[in-house]
Amino acid sequence: MASLYESQGRYAEAEPLYKEALAIRAKVLGKEHPDYATSCNNLAGLYRSQGRYAEAEPLLIEAKEIYAKVLGKEHPHYAQFCNNLAELYHKQGRYAEAEPLLKEAKEILTKILGK
Repeated sequence: MASLYESQGRYAEAEPLYKEALAIRAKVLGKEHPDYATSCNNLAGLYRSQGRYAEAEPLLIEAKEIYAKVLGKEHPHYAQFCNNLAELYHKQGRYAEAEPLLKEAKEILTKILGK
């Protein structure tokens, strides 16, 4: 439902649902589970689309750290979270912070998928 509301621009209705999903996954799966990281990413995406970058950043960092710990830094999902965080920095004009993340994501994906 949250994703549907977000796609319709109904952010005020989407936010509590994303937060509820995050809380449920934290309680049931724990805060080191990839699905919890996905919920962090989803809520961060909502914040990013509203320009609420300060609220999105810690969620994306947390998700990236979870994937690094659980799946390793050579997993494509980890690369995706590097890319998501870089996109947030890019939108804010924080290019010096975005660039190394994009390079890291590219290196991972090139290693896994080839050129």
